[in-house]
Amino acid sequence: MTVQPMPLSHQKRDHRLALFLLSALVVVADRLSKLWIVHNIPNGSARVIIPHVFRLTHVLNSGAAFSIFADSVSPNAVRYGLIAFSVVAVFIVLAMLWRTGRYLNASTIALALILGGALGNLYDRARLYYVVDFLEVTIFHYHWPDFNVADSCIVIGACLLLIEIFRPQPQA
Repeated sequence: MTVQPMPLSHQKRDHRLALFLLSALVVVADRLSKLWIVHNIPNGSARVIIPHVFRLTHVLNSGAAFSIFADSVSPNAVRYGLIAFSVVAVFIVLAMLWRTGRYLNASTIALALILGGALGNLYDRARLYYVVDFLEVTIFHYHWPDFNVADSCIVIGACLLLIEIFRPQPQA
């Protein structure tokens, strides 16, 4: 009796569901952490976790990354522009993840993290008109602008993509 090999299409498991669940996990972690901050730290206040290094804060960011455009003379234009940019970014990343998500690798995990982070911040911007930031890091004399779980996942995802881009590719 001869055993026929499985066709290639059946040898690889489709990982899109797991990747979309990772994105959903990022959104849930982002929402829960922001809700905890809002209910436990007054706006503009902070709690020291590691003196001179790490604090939990409660900052409302109506601008983009690093509070760019936060002091704009047209805050509604900034808000709608950032929402539009986020929606376009979400659809692009969603399409990329759908296309490549059959395989589990650093690139697809990166896309899932970026998607979850983008959705987390988009929710805040659309519903609250600002993003809640609460992680404050100081390393020596450098003070990093406050950020949140969604921002962290976007940065981790972007770093994973950069590593994949610059990693030597095997010869076919």
